[in-house]
Amino acid sequence: MPHSSLLAEVRDAVTPRATLLIVGVIALQLLFIASYVGALHDPKPKDVPFGVVAPQAAAGQAVSRLEQLPGSPLDPRALPNAAAARTRLAHRDIDAALIIDPRSNTDTLLVASGGGRVLSTTLTALVTTLEKSERRTIRTIDVIPSAPHDPNGLSSFYLVIGWCVGGYLGAAALAISAGAKPSNPTRAAIRLAVMALVAIIGGLGGALITGPVLDALPGSTAALWGLGTLIIFAVGAATLALQGVFGTIGIGLVILLVVILGNPSAGGALPPPLLPPFWKAIGPALPPGAGTWSTRSLAYFDNNAMTGPLLVLAAWAVAGAAITMAAATVRKRAKATP
Repeated sequence: MPHSSLLAEVRDAVTPRATLLIVGVIALQLLFIASYVGALHDPKPKDVPFGVVAPQAAAGQAVSRLEQLPGSPLDPRALPNAAAARTRLAHRDIDAALIIDPRSNTDTLLVASGGGRVLSTTLTALVTTLEKSERRTIRTIDVIPSAPHDPNGLSSFYLVIGWCVGGYLGAAALAISAGAKPSNPTRAAIRLAVMALVAIIGGLGGALITGPVLDALPGSTAALWGLGTLIIFAVGAATLALQGVFGTIGIGLVILLVVILGNPSAGGALPPPLLPPFWKAIGPALPPGAGTWSTRSLAYFDNNAMTGPLLVLAAWAVAGAAITMAAATVRKRAKATP
């Protein structure tokens, strides 16, 4: 083949649009690596909410000592008694509590592995080291343990990842089959309705698989179904909105938000107190983080501390639907204008 013909074939095969898409894929790949490795490579506890139960004078001394630990791993606060510590754990206000018994050389550490076994193990190791330095020992009580078939407390995270994948792949499939940008509000509304149906079916399927089928998560199957429906629709509506505004590029933006930024910051593999500051800050505002927190609350914490995460998911759903409809309306008016 002549050299000029080969160049012509290359120019024909690798269009400027294809070049931009390839560059975008490479950028997403590198961001994926940087995000996951950056978030998960060096877990260290930082300002972990931590309760201290002890007689008044001893409590003040213990809190002061824990506040001065190098690197500020704990955010200690004095609690009146063990019952209050258990209540605060159940409401997810603290992640562990140390009950100091001045009449003995053994203290008690309360943890909740249902919120993530990595965190409870890390706190146990930290407190054990501190107690040894004081020539004391601890006994650890897991007051909210992870389920027998969810030993590491990760099933909730994997469930939410699956629901998020269903959301953006469902919306992407609608775009691939009929164009990324819906041509009018009616078609946009139909896509949102189809996305809602996908969310209902996917939410039910995920709840059944992790609940009755595999017995991986305790809690209400109906509540998990409702949460899964909201998560799938929130991610799907956001995907439709970004596709409606940016076209095919919108799918890449969703992958950036949900997969590259959302998954490592979700608190699944590493609970939030073990994440670096950036990922710890953005996690609660993204669907994987809000979804993982809510799923664990449903499964292990009697539905406590869910208002904020549910509002985040609802905001993604409402904003996604509104932007999808608005973009289609603007497009229709633009086409109608001579």
